Amino acid sequence: QVQLVESGGGFVQAGGSLRLSCAASGLTFSRYHMAWFRQALGKEREFIASIRWNAGRTYYTDSVKGRFTISRDNAKNTVYLQMNSLKPEDTAVYYCAASTYSSDNYPSHYNYWGQGTQVTVSS
Repeated sequence: QVQLVESGGGFVQAGGSLRLSCAASGLTFSRYHMAWFRQALGKEREFIASIRWNAGRTYYTDSVKGRFTISRDNAKNTVYLQMNSLKPEDTAVYYCAASTYSSDNYPSHYNYWGQGTQVTVSS
């Protein structure tokens, strides 16, 4: 049974930082591209960042470039999202996702999803 478990969310003031983690089990982690998405209340799920299976390439949506960093540790079956200079508009539930197919920004291309972790940024 595949499980993706996010952690590290919470409440932070604008300008602060958080580091999200997503621990994977039940799959050969090193063969999967990994991504982070987020969904704010009343909005569609939004691609944030992705990293290819060998950590060779990373991709970011424009709104987080220079502030967020995605990384992975294949020995620990974990993907991370370091979030700096947080803004109120970053408030959302953050999800990690795994894909054998692609590291692009289409949610339908991802095979597995975590349950999400809430990030709230106050102004």
